[in-house]
Amino acid sequence: MSDIALQPPESGRRLDAIDRKILTVLQEDASLSVAEIGDRVGLSSTPCWKRIQRLEADGIILRRVALVDQNKIGLGISVFVSVESGDHSDAWLKTFADAVSAMPEVMELYRMAGDVDYMLRVVVADMASYDLFYKKLISAVALKNVTSRFAMEKIKSVTALPVPAASAV
Repeated sequence: MSDIALQPPESGRRLDAIDRKILTVLQEDASLSVAEIGDRVGLSSTPCWKRIQRLEADGIILRRVALVDQNKIGLGISVFVSVESGDHSDAWLKTFADAVSAMPEVMELYRMAGDVDYMLRVVVADMASYDLFYKKLISAVALKNVTSRFAMEKIKSVTALPVPAASAV
């Protein structure tokens, strides 16, 4: 059996079952020591550390962060903002992407297929904060339409990707 070709674009290296286990463990708790990670994946510390370093060098592990509860720091409102543009030029997109990327309220920005052009996930403290954000957004670049959808309740939110298992090809 060989692994599915789950490869970073800049390297030809394939992920084996241990790499996949390391990724799963790190996504659950990146604060574990290398020895603890190694115990969970069946490696001693040195080979485990070398694999983690290689996964970072290959760009598979982008960074390690602490997850913060947005409500406990006063950011109780999540808004999904759909944006339609009348201009689809590269210059407009660069201006839009640069402006939106500089706004700390924007957690995610996607270019979409379908009836909207862009989707943003925004977090703010309250309606007044969202109004300020909205005014900043619409003054940054010309937009055709902006639609805001306010989340009532977060039902599921995960950060760990489902690392595909190796399978026969």
